[in-house]
Amino acid sequence: MGKSLRQSRTAIRLIGFSLVLTAGSAFAAPSDSSAVKRILVLGDSLSAGFGLSSKQAYPSLLAEKLRNAGLTNFEITNASQIGGTTAGGLQRLPVHLKRRVDIFVLELGINDAFQGIPIAEIRNNLQSIIDFVKQRDAKTRIVIAGMQLPNYSADDYVFAFGQLFADVAAKNNAALIPYLLDGVGGDPNLSQADHVHPNAGGQKILADNVWRVLEPIAREVASANIAPAGD
Repeated sequence: MGKSLRQSRTAIRLIGFSLVLTAGSAFAAPSDSSAVKRILVLGDSLSAGFGLSSKQAYPSLLAEKLRNAGLTNFEITNASQIGGTTAGGLQRLPVHLKRRVDIFVLELGINDAFQGIPIAEIRNNLQSIIDFVKQRDAKTRIVIAGMQLPNYSADDYVFAFGQLFADVAAKNNAALIPYLLDGVGGDPNLSQADHVHPNAGGQKILADNVWRVLEPIAREVASANIAPAGD
């Protein structure tokens, strides 16, 4: 979706074409790198924050939510790309897995559908992306952002596209955001002039949609390596 790119707040640094956001303050990042929990977002323009200032995309807003929830040892890498497809995401993925990833948020597929890519091919690409992440670290938690096309269930392709995200999530025991654009899609007050991409208000709702699924997972990941106190 779209053709232009930007991103984020809190502590920020650029690595290649990705953006890293830390939930702690710029001056209070964890000194022990092994204590940092990493979230990787692999998406398209919806996650990249097309047409918005750097701090308005939902991954930046998630960094703030993590901080406000006391989960300050998290780092979010936003590896999203304008116009991103599942095939392109699969090609871009390896460089982002050189470091451990604790939570992987996969938000791709809508541009494939706009191009009429067969559902089986989209599904296979999504599965290949998940398989690659799991091969690097079987403990990585997977979150899949579901998408729908306009006139949902209007024909076989539209229905199958909307269903495939739930199917892939179920197959991989992954968490599912049922519909990333829930509460935003089709609302002109929450969209930019192109009637496709969320405006700043829409991105806040996207952040809420993701946060409902991400928060409990982040809390589990944050506590997983905490050893019980001794006597």
